[in-house]
Amino acid sequence: MHLIVASKNPVKIEAARRGFAALFPDVSCQCEGIGVPSDVADQPFSEEETLTGARNRAGGARAARPEADLWIGIEGGVAPMDGGLGAFAWIVVEGKEQKGQARTATFMLPPPVAVLLSEGLELGEADDRIFGQENSKQVNGAIGLLTHDAIVRETLYRPAVIMALIPFYRPELYPVVD
Repeated sequence: MHLIVASKNPVKIEAARRGFAALFPDVSCQCEGIGVPSDVADQPFSEEETLTGARNRAGGARAARPEADLWIGIEGGVAPMDGGLGAFAWIVVEGKEQKGQARTATFMLPPPVAVLLSEGLELGEADDRIFGQENSKQVNGAIGLLTHDAIVRETLYRPAVIMALIPFYRPELYPVVD
């Protein structure tokens, strides 16, 4: 199987590769990342905008590399949550006859990070400033910084990748999509 991940971020590529391998351990997989725009804000601020970004990325990857078998869009976002901001991601997988989507768990961002986001920074940049890191979004992400790597960005995304792949794993239960 040839998977195209609509990102060059190694965390997203690895989450897609490991998620696919967990569900299809006997299927050989080539997982390739390409740069594809989300056509939403650099930092999505709602469920809808984040899901749209993931859909746009998967569709853009499909348009750019139609010879592949699966196209995966992963978009991280934030949304209001109990007086603060919660962080999460949407994963959309497109195939030739199936589509799947799933969402990660949500976690509350600390107020200093939320303030920087409200000022226009992306989550990764805000995290780097608050935690004194560099390019954390391509390593452990906000969740890793907040949990001392008990959960990192890749391990947060992987279960949602697996769940988005369910229609491909159990196609008899899901109608074919045009």
